[in-house]
Amino acid sequence: MLALRLARGSHPLVLIRRLLVAAASAGVGFLLLSALGYAAAHPASAGSVLRLLWCFVPLAATVQFAVAVARTDPSTRPRPGLSSLGLGPIRLSALAAVSTAVSTLLGSAVALLFFLHLRGDLTGMPFDGGAAEFLGAGTELPLAAALVLLALVPVAASTASALALRSRPDPARDTFGSEELPEPAPAPAGLPWGVALTAAGLAVEAIASRGTAGNAFPLPGRFDSTPVAVLIGWTLTAVGLAMAGPSLTFLCGRALQAVRPGAVRLLAGRVLMDEARRIGRPLGVVCAALSAVVAAAALYGGDERPYGPLTALGAVLVLGCTTATLLTSALEAKHARAHTAQALLRMGAPAAVLRRATLLRAGALLAMFAPLTWVIAQLAALPLA
Repeated sequence: MLALRLARGSHPLVLIRRLLVAAASAGVGFLLLSALGYAAAHPASAGSVLRLLWCFVPLAATVQFAVAVARTDPSTRPRPGLSSLGLGPIRLSALAAVSTAVSTLLGSAVALLFFLHLRGDLTGMPFDGGAAEFLGAGTELPLAAALVLLALVPVAASTASALALRSRPDPARDTFGSEELPEPAPAPAGLPWGVALTAAGLAVEAIASRGTAGNAFPLPGRFDSTPVAVLIGWTLTAVGLAMAGPSLTFLCGRALQAVRPGAVRLLAGRVLMDEARRIGRPLGVVCAALSAVVAAAALYGGDERPYGPLTALGAVLVLGCTTATLLTSALEAKHARAHTAQALLRMGAPAAVLRRATLLRAGALLAMFAPLTWVIAQLAALPLA
């Protein structure tokens, strides 16, 4: 009840973020049910399991987005005096888990209704039966399996949100300009492992291309099977870029402060170094998603209908959730350093300096991650072309 009351009195932007989580959950639920319907209609098809495995990519992106939304929810932010009211870290993490579960359960319910409608199980077959084949219309849908699949997103998202909020530091504590920490925080240590996993993922994709006889691998949603090694390779690449993202962001901050920096460069570089762990991982995941899109465009750019409907839905979910996660993490970082910005303004710093520092940070990150995305995409597409 407390979660529902807080949701009802939340700011409109907070409600919009929760609705976006529900929409992403609905999309993933529809993909999972589509894989189940196809498996029920084609029990002997080897591609049924692979379709289900591909659904875990947008599922992971949705869970990541749900955790980012839970971290920026004002109702779950620790504040002085809440512990005396019984709302300590454990209660707040439980509250975040309940709020996330409500949003994702709403999305799963919408996915079930929409899936049954397209199959013709509610009011007849819509769209002249155009969606009948890839949804397995006309075959009995296993109810228990459908409920288990629909529960994956709520269970995973609420659990991840609770764990993330229990282990997070106090967002009101900002070390920028603190007298307790006169030197920048130590650099993240995930760059070597990130590079190794990215290289391993690209190698696995290259090995997978040997059996295609010079043809690009087929995409899911077109009743073809995609090699499992391609899915494994892309997953390794995404994990590697996510691990390397904080270190690359930290290096951007170091580069901004090199060679006689002025006040704007010092401010931009120090903020990037402090926020490397918060925004580095979402940046790495966005880099992986965009590189996959660029590689797919290079492979299928000349086809008349390169993508199936399920592939298009999955791509929209992955790109949308990863981008929304990055923006939400950036918003969390902005809130974390709000009192620092106010202190600088009180000391007489012009507001234009803060704006220029923000633009400089964005430019530095773009200069680092845009070429990296293009290189990864080209390396991934080259052996598959």
